[in-house]
Amino acid sequence: YAKMYERDALTGGHVIMLGPGNTEAAKSALQAYPNGLQVGGGINETNAQEWLSYGASHVIVTSYVFHHGQIDMERLTNLVNLIGKDKLVLDLSCRRKPNDTNPTKPYYVVTDRWQTYTNVEVNEETLQQLSSYCDEFLVHGVENEGKRCGILEDLVILLGKYSPIPVTYAGGVQGMNDLEMVKTLGDGKVDLTIGSALDCFGGDMSYDEVVAWHKKENSG
Repeated sequence: YAKMYERDALTGGHVIMLGPGNTEAAKSALQAYPNGLQVGGGINETNAQEWLSYGASHVIVTSYVFHHGQIDMERLTNLVNLIGKDKLVLDLSCRRKPNDTNPTKPYYVVTDRWQTYTNVEVNEETLQQLSSYCDEFLVHGVENEGKRCGILEDLVILLGKYSPIPVTYAGGVQGMNDLEMVKTLGDGKVDLTIGSALDCFGGDMSYDEVVAWHKKENSG
């Protein structure tokens, strides 16, 4: 897959280590496409430099920085001092509190495989504050992640409106119309990541068609 992304000049793909036993596979992907992929999963002060040395363009961090239900500014500052703001992606994967179906209710950052709620709301204040410490945000709409049931439109609008730095949305993409929808709702400021919906990962969306759309959008 890494070689395929390199062939198609796709940068910023995510290699996420979910649980133990993935280290060698992650290393091999990074080494196959140096400086083209981002890596996440268990990243902290002790190993961030190591993963960058394997060829990651950025490290993706959630649980290490969102600690005991809040932002650990000491950990965040130490990490930025160690690797630099331009090498850090903060994962603000979020969901509403259980039973909060009201669309005006806030999204909260979740950690520990999306099971633990923090008290950090994804809103203008949070995005402004954290943008000083990272190069990009990655935001999974947890409720729709992996379900191919459509995107969380209100979350995409929020990100497009308030994120002062590049932001990538993930979660629920089911067809080509979702690419256009994210472009429109996010005011052209929100990137999109697609996983299980792609045919190369067992889904129905044509990888080649997505790449062609991306190239057309970026040709101007």
